[in-house]
Amino acid sequence: MRDPDVLVIGGGPAGMSAALEAARSGLAVELVEQRESLGGAIYRQPVEGVPAIPQSAGARGRWEALSRAFSTAAIPVRFGSVFLGVDGHGYVLVEDRQKGLVECLSPRAVVLATGAVEHVHPRPGWQFAGVSTAGGLQVMMKETGTAPRGSVLLAGSGPLLIAVAAQMARLGNPPLAIVESGDPYRRIMPGLGMLGFPKLLAEALGYLRDIHLHRIPWLRGSRLFRIERQGDAFSAVVRTGDGNQSTFVCDRIGLHDGIRPNDYGLPPASSEAMADPVIVRAGDCREALGAIAAEADGRRAGRLVIKGVAASTAGDMEQIDRQRRAQALLSKLFAPLDDRSPLDELADDTLLCRCEGKTVSDLRNLCQRADSLTGREVKHNGRFAMGACQGRFCAANTAALMARFKPEAPAPAAADLTGRRWPVRPVSIGALVRAASQDNDTQ
Repeated sequence: MRDPDVLVIGGGPAGMSAALEAARSGLAVELVEQRESLGGAIYRQPVEGVPAIPQSAGARGRWEALSRAFSTAAIPVRFGSVFLGVDGHGYVLVEDRQKGLVECLSPRAVVLATGAVEHVHPRPGWQFAGVSTAGGLQVMMKETGTAPRGSVLLAGSGPLLIAVAAQMARLGNPPLAIVESGDPYRRIMPGLGMLGFPKLLAEALGYLRDIHLHRIPWLRGSRLFRIERQGDAFSAVVRTGDGNQSTFVCDRIGLHDGIRPNDYGLPPASSEAMADPVIVRAGDCREALGAIAAEADGRRAGRLVIKGVAASTAGDMEQIDRQRRAQALLSKLFAPLDDRSPLDELADDTLLCRCEGKTVSDLRNLCQRADSLTGREVKHNGRFAMGACQGRFCAANTAALMARFKPEAPAPAAADLTGRRWPVRPVSIGALVRAASQDNDTQ
């Protein structure tokens, strides 16, 4: 099979838009998607036989237009396949998990559109089974068409919590409460600024209407700072805005403290005309700005790999800039009222690295050594970011806490613990052996 001219990694709005734009130029394009359907997390499709959950008119219209255009273009998709990395010779490794085989491709250009991941602050008890991200609960609802079972508490900060609460209510199981560390009602100027984004504002007001109609408590200016086991349930201790404490007994907890680009282990962008292959990033893995900006950024990336030089249309960049302004306003709207970092209040026995069972105390002891350790040395000496996730979920928090323990030392970054290497995902030995056998057969 002939290698594609352009290989797009990720089947969300950015990847689909990039593939469409590149294909329109006549290039041979293929898209790699680890799931069995397109849409990414934003437009996650339900499993077969399950009706889609209610979406806002804007989101539904955007997805219908994008999926219709992609279907018409008939771009080949490698479903059930995982991007492993780009080696020093420019070969792209992809694991086809349906065949159990690693394939080596040599495209002229690669578009990385791997989306965003949720950021969650560590809290005592956040490692318990039954405590997940709020976005994870939302994805589950999109796939199954049902709300999470039992009593659910949502906590953290950001508009996603409101969306998840409203969607749970529409599916018949509203959450016990939303614990929000900010208070949008107190942020008058950012609130007025959102009037310039009527579609986003209308979507938010729709969610708030559902929260009001279902009488879901919205505890603004409050923080969930400890989770304890109480038999088969959880006891969630919340510090409210007036300085008091309240306790919620629940079956599940969804945490959300923002989103960040899913750029773990990705090769650096190299859009120079002589690069082999040209590598560009698109959508939320470049800058987390949401679905509208992701589509525009995908189109930008699609044109970039066609020309091999920095190029974009004013229209797409204007749309990206507009969404950047909207996200900046939302960040101000939901900024925590307490400007102290939640990392400053963590007990010594709080887990930071769940894979390896490493705690705040373990990190403190490393940082108190006479020879100041770098992030890389903390990883190798303390096994932080050494587990199955390789730092995807603990590196950022660990680096931030290191900076607090050693304020006089250069501030570490998450990449100091994770490094940049491939494969970016675990791969089975069997898949590698089958790939080697296939190579030997073709020689």
